[in-house]
Amino acid sequence: MRASRGLLAAASGLLLALSGCTSSGEGDDADPTAAGSSSAAASTTAAEEVEPIQLEDCTDDILGLGVPNPRSLAYECGYLPVPISYEESDSRTLPMFVLRARFPGQTERIGSLVVNPGGPGGSGADAALSLSQSLPEDVLRRFDVVGFDPRGVGLTTPVECFTAEQKDQYFSDEPRPATAEQLDAVLGLYDEVAASCAEEYGEALGAFNTTDTARDMDRLRAALGDEQLTYLGYSYGTTLGSTYAELFPERVRALVLDAAVDPDTDAAIDAQANAEASAAGLEAGFDAFAGGCTTLISGCPVGENPRQFVYDLLGQAALAPIPSSTPGETRVGTPGVVMTAVTAAMYDPASWPQLSQSLRAAQAGDSAGLFSLADSYAQRQDDGTYANLFDAFVAINCADTPEDVSFSREQVAQLAVDWGFRYPLFGADAAAGLYLCTAWDAPRTPLPERDAAGSAPIVVVGTAGDPVTPLPFAVDLAEALTSGVLVTWQGQGHTAYPRTDCVTGAVNAYLIDLVVPQDGLVCPA
Repeated sequence: MRASRGLLAAASGLLLALSGCTSSGEGDDADPTAAGSSSAAASTTAAEEVEPIQLEDCTDDILGLGVPNPRSLAYECGYLPVPISYEESDSRTLPMFVLRARFPGQTERIGSLVVNPGGPGGSGADAALSLSQSLPEDVLRRFDVVGFDPRGVGLTTPVECFTAEQKDQYFSDEPRPATAEQLDAVLGLYDEVAASCAEEYGEALGAFNTTDTARDMDRLRAALGDEQLTYLGYSYGTTLGSTYAELFPERVRALVLDAAVDPDTDAAIDAQANAEASAAGLEAGFDAFAGGCTTLISGCPVGENPRQFVYDLLGQAALAPIPSSTPGETRVGTPGVVMTAVTAAMYDPASWPQLSQSLRAAQAGDSAGLFSLADSYAQRQDDGTYANLFDAFVAINCADTPEDVSFSREQVAQLAVDWGFRYPLFGADAAAGLYLCTAWDAPRTPLPERDAAGSAPIVVVGTAGDPVTPLPFAVDLAEALTSGVLVTWQGQGHTAYPRTDCVTGAVNAYLIDLVVPQDGLVCPA
């Protein structure tokens, strides 16, 4: 995954408000700049030596943020110290933030269900908070739901090296760079942010990598007292989960990998192929939105041809950026804001009505609805600050990318033209996103090849209409994993569990009773 706006998965960022309510304890003075990067060849975690994690009740703090709690869940928060570098036996630690949700009516408890929402850059603590409210009670009665903020994310030593102004520019920049001037502006921003991160962190940027996060997750498993890991990962969370299975196959109890990211076999070829597939997936997702609006809604707000409506709106915003009716808002709706809002809505069909209404309002001169979608996606707060989602997304992706995987400006310019014709809304942006890690100046820890030989069965879930991680990605991951089992949902949107009864039943039986679904199971929309 690269830093095109179509691949940046958002999380709520809600738990950042808890930073003043929790105490980091051991490792709270950790500085990732004090250690270099680690390597995929480092020895596995000595998990048996990990002390049990000490968590404190934070239910009142959570409820104080206005979080509904109809299930009367109890929440605990705390920090687990993890090594900055697994290469150095005497490495200093950094404090990893952990949240545990426990259902009051637990019976026959199995252990912990560790979760990750994707990104990279999404808060696992936020995911645990959200999933504890939405997972089936059958699962909650058997598992605590545990989320952690991966290194560099949220409340775990967040990597922060992009300014709010740079992020505003990124999300408002030309989303379909076609001219040399437009492409220079986009790639120039990528050069700028790569330089600012290198200046801020130096070689310590290499510490924010998926391989070490997988090792951190094994320390968490041990600290929670679980002999094996039970895990639910979405989107990038499938990369984290499959990396864990590669490093610790014997410690896998059950892994559910939903909305899979295609595992790299040839990193350079796959980077380009995956970016193009994601552009194609978003185009298909937009067509599904358009079809739903025109066939299922009486009087579609964006008319009989939603695609043409968006083309026209992009032209309108380019000529005269669209003001917002939100009091105090000084930003105006550029083509970049239009496409960020469109992309945000592609993740979940439940957002499609809001998108169609916001597009119509923007045509009439009010971009407030577009900013609502775009800002939620980008985790921009009302005061103009951002969560560190984008910083972490870029830092982790680039730390995972081999140094020899690079794309020149000339290559990107040609792909932007080619993909712009094939995928008119999303292609050029996907091509431009390939460039960012070319400019990245930090140590790399490439992802290992992932076949997870020796692991228990791993369930991979794909969605036929997933616009962000298309179904072929799930097919490839299930085939790559020695014990991979594929479940397909013929629905729309990004992720499937627990949105549909067929997938939910199969996954629940696997998580609780280790009943493995039939490989190739297809669930109807």
